[in-house]
Amino acid sequence: MSPYGKHTQKYERVPEPGSPRQTEGWALNEAAKRMAAAITLGDVSDHDVKAKRKSAVKLNWKLWTIFQAELTLEDSGMDEEIRRNMLTLCKFVDKHTIGTLVEPTDSKMSTLIDLNRNIALGLLQMPADEVDAMEKAREAEKHENANEDDKQGDGAPHQKLEINI
Repeated sequence: MSPYGKHTQKYERVPEPGSPRQTEGWALNEAAKRMAAAITLGDVSDHDVKAKRKSAVKLNWKLWTIFQAELTLEDSGMDEEIRRNMLTLCKFVDKHTIGTLVEPTDSKMSTLIDLNRNIALGLLQMPADEVDAMEKAREAEKHENANEDDKQGDGAPHQKLEINI
């Protein structure tokens, strides 16, 4: 058996390439599993246990930092309301993680674990065609609203001029 055998077995369920939702859901679950495993190691007063808990929390924070960076891109392609909600969650995770790194208690880590699992559940349960249909409907609605805004009293389309100061 390969010396890496037991390590590669951990990654048997890695999602197929080309499915960002599946990959994100898997990553959130993986981070949650690592934090849950760190909780079971023992009392947080033990220096080694505390270090392993912090390591798992830092890994989770890196994942959420990646999400946050993607969400700040102007061409993220995500619905604006969902994007704002996710950025709000990222802000919560940042603040909560700092407190958890200072004092990595079971309770604080469980909050992050539950959040990850709930977001992952949503990502992994919603069929891709349903997500695509929702995104197309939102785009059509935006386009329809834009066309209505472009028309003035005479029914003819007019160009909007937007000035940012």
